[in-house]
Amino acid sequence: MATDSAAARIKGSVLIARLKLLKTQGGEECLQDVLQRLPPADRKVLEGVIMPIGWYPLELNLRLDAAIAAALSPRDRSKAFIDMGRASAEDNLKGPHHVFIRKGDPHFLLSHAPEIYRLYYAVGERSYEKRGERIAVLRTVGAEGVTEADCLTIIGWHQRAIELSGGRNVQVGHPKCRARGNGHCEYLCSWEL
Repeated sequence: MATDSAAARIKGSVLIARLKLLKTQGGEECLQDVLQRLPPADRKVLEGVIMPIGWYPLELNLRLDAAIAAALSPRDRSKAFIDMGRASAEDNLKGPHHVFIRKGDPHFLLSHAPEIYRLYYAVGERSYEKRGERIAVLRTVGAEGVTEADCLTIIGWHQRAIELSGGRNVQVGHPKCRARGNGHCEYLCSWEL
């Protein structure tokens, strides 16, 4: 579902992680291939200086994600979106957001879901509910520009985030999704230690 709101924004750190993924997986040639798939205005932004804490249009990120999936994994676009989310978690949680990682305690990271959400998105909110020693539910309400592709990046992000926190055999289900007509998005996270 596309959004008409100018308020739907995402942090530059997400765009930076996507571009880094491209260079890691396919080098400069892959990066240029993806950029050529985008409108000139998008290319201008992405070829310029991207501020990690700056806000950028969510629609730009959605177009970039679609171009990356088409270039890196045209036969399995879902995998490409999950990989993008994993790369973003890897980049940010081993960098500026490392304070959310406490080895052996994925609940510590997940309990900060509301704050982490605000680091990436300008609209909406995310909640955390502990359901057991190795299970939690995250819910996102009020988000704009919700697409199944963006939800796949969120699944990948949380898979890798839980792994970085010491979780093994991580599973992130997505039983409810606004893009599929539900009132909110829900992510069911489980893991072993």
